[in-house]
Amino acid sequence: MSLTFCNVHFSQQPEKVVYISDTLMKSLKLSGKKNIQLRLGKDTIHAAVKPIKKQGKHLFLGSAVRSGIHVPSSGGIYIRNQDNEFQLGPLIGVLSDGPTTNSSQPFSSRTGFIKQLLREGKRKCYIFAFTPRDINWQQETVNGYFLNDNGSFYRKTVPLPDVVYNRLPSRKAETSSSINQLRERLGRRKIPYFNWSFFNKSDIYRLLENDNTVNLYVPESHMNPTPEKIKDMLERHQFLYYKPSGGSLGKGIYRLIYLPKKGYFARYRKGNGNVLLRFSSFNSMMRMLQSRHGRSLDSYVIQQGIRLVEIDNCPIDFRFHMHKNGNNKWVVVGIGAKKAGRGSVTTHLKNGGSLLTPQQALGRTFGSRSDEVLQNAKKIAITLAEAIEFHHQHLLGEIGFDLGIDQDEKVWMFEANAKPGRSIFSHPSLRSEGKASVEHILEHCLYLSKFRRRDSE
Repeated sequence: MSLTFCNVHFSQQPEKVVYISDTLMKSLKLSGKKNIQLRLGKDTIHAAVKPIKKQGKHLFLGSAVRSGIHVPSSGGIYIRNQDNEFQLGPLIGVLSDGPTTNSSQPFSSRTGFIKQLLREGKRKCYIFAFTPRDINWQQETVNGYFLNDNGSFYRKTVPLPDVVYNRLPSRKAETSSSINQLRERLGRRKIPYFNWSFFNKSDIYRLLENDNTVNLYVPESHMNPTPEKIKDMLERHQFLYYKPSGGSLGKGIYRLIYLPKKGYFARYRKGNGNVLLRFSSFNSMMRMLQSRHGRSLDSYVIQQGIRLVEIDNCPIDFRFHMHKNGNNKWVVVGIGAKKAGRGSVTTHLKNGGSLLTPQQALGRTFGSRSDEVLQNAKKIAITLAEAIEFHHQHLLGEIGFDLGIDQDEKVWMFEANAKPGRSIFSHPSLRSEGKASVEHILEHCLYLSKFRRRDSE
């Protein structure tokens, strides 16, 4: 397999002809060849070869060739030579969803991020966004959203992509029968699809609890706990987090506290405020939880509370944004430190938390040792990502970890997210990491689609 970067141009010639510059002819080892098989996605076409005298690596496609394999645009692109078939690409699809009525914001709040992906990706691949409604399975084509140079979307029909990056917006969207069918059909066609789905908290804890390389970093956690289990954990740990297994953004989380001489306390978020309730007995606290969530308290996880390092008496934790790179290795791309708001159960920014750089947060808590503490946390984050990938049955390319560091410098993993939010990259000091995150997504797509650069093979 060889890989060459070239400039694709559109010719007005109607025949099935490709015009190839001398330099590109030599790179592709096409000297003396009269015909070529050209491919984009799953579409292939046979065309005549005509060499032309032109400096640089250039490929001119006649209109019949262009329309025959649905080439979306001219510009710089890779050619992959495998067994005398020459494939243009890669063709990358970003799967999301949104309203059908808004042409300028077709992917709702994710539109800005998707535009950033498409803008950066245009330099090295054919990249488009699409919704499940845009696929024609009979024709094996997608009516994709491409990005103009002026930043607006235009639609083009292209073959099914070489790789799909999943950014579906919600658990509800992902668990529909149409999405299950979509994943199955892509699998049958051997089209890589990452990330498969949102993580379920209890599934991740279960994956890791028997893995001795990482279970020491995971707080004691139990799915669907009985009142007896909750009471036992409160007596052993003094405080716990009680949270929905499939939740996100800190919704529905309780911080439960037991102080032997003062009673039981429950702290949670209600509307735009934080609530703190005191109970004289364990049973009265349980009655409150059961009245709000049903007697069985199904689909909840109870988790050991950790005494995190604090700034101004407010606990801080860290979002580690992890990516697979172009060599299929896990790397830490961005870290944001999140300081809890006063009285808040979590450090989520929407619940009054504030964002710091890790250097700011750790410098105030560990002083001269802050860099050593951070490097240790990075190593642990990579070990955790590798462990989840090892136990997980589907392709992963991105993970967001919520990690805590306690006052003894021990690192703890509270959450793992398959589709992490990008709010940490709004910090002025983390914008370059946000750009690096996009570049890693694109490089991993090149890896999965086998359009790897020579130095990455």
